[in-house]
Amino acid sequence: MELLLRVLIFAFISAAVVAVAVIVRNARRGSGLTTLFAPKPLKRIDIVEQAFIDAKRKLILVRRDDVEHLVMTGGPVDIVIESGIGARSASGDTRKASSPQTLPPHTLGQAAE
Repeated sequence: MELLLRVLIFAFISAAVVAVAVIVRNARRGSGLTTLFAPKPLKRIDIVEQAFIDAKRKLILVRRDDVEHLVMTGGPVDIVIESGIGARSASGDTRKASSPQTLPPHTLGQAAE
């Protein structure tokens, strides 16, 4: 019985130390307790769909700020196949992007001309 009481006291003290450390860390950042209970920011980037071409390569449809980009990865180079695709709405209609870009395919890491 005494051992169980000591274990519970140790667990309580450990939890209190961790809680104080989190509060102090957030206070040093200047955010205080507001960020602990604040809503999470909206996601700006998401993988919409993936399709495997073969054992190494796959097509990935990436959405960023309501604009979709089709990328092929896994080959000798990663290639942006199409950029500036309007994202699909819930009804399945394709919306036009605010400033669509139809760029020729280029490898990732290289600037498009």
